[in-house]
Amino acid sequence: MTTTYTVTGMTCGHCVSSVKEEVGEVPGVTGVDVDLATGLVSVHSEHPIDTAQITVAVAEAGYEVVSS
Repeated sequence: MTTTYTVTGMTCGHCVSSVKEEVGEVPGVTGVDVDLATGLVSVHSEHPIDTAQITVAVAEAGYEVVSS
């Protein structure tokens, strides 16, 4: 399954890498795609992931989830 979140504050490739790394460490996440231009982060998983876990992971990277 795939869930998409809108993340603010990303401005460069390093931002994308940071978000991918932090979100990728959330248990159950099997893949992460980030579109820098739109701020969309697609999280792939075998089962639903708690939005709070994704929000915390994005915050760890230094950014903010504004919608899911």
